[in-house]
Amino acid sequence: MKKLKQTYVIDAPVVDVWKAFVDSKEINSWGGGPAKISDENGFEFELWGGDIWGKNIEVIPQKRLVQEWFGGKWDKPSVVTFTFSKKGSGTKVDLSQIDVPDNELDEIEKGWVDYYMNPMKEYLEG
Repeated sequence: MKKLKQTYVIDAPVVDVWKAFVDSKEINSWGGGPAKISDENGFEFELWGGDIWGKNIEVIPQKRLVQEWFGGKWDKPSVVTFTFSKKGSGTKVDLSQIDVPDNELDEIEKGWVDYYMNPMKEYLEG
């Protein structure tokens, strides 16, 4: 199993960035829907109509979100941690993911950029 780390700076307040991660309507607006998600600990979420699913395992509003993620036919979840901090007038998002299936690392790294973080960034900054 592999791990990855990425960092993004989004020119939007932390409260807005947080909502883009945990509010179904916001996720649907930037392209990760249809989504079923909440900022409740233990909530079982779905993104992209269930192509990605998992559970919130730690929620500290506007600071930290830790989730178990499943995709495809994974035997065990991958754990994704998002950490949010103020950066000037915007928000820094540190993303780390552990237990990434070895043969999917490149695809998942590219997927974070192309389908998740950049569309969210464009939506929030637009």
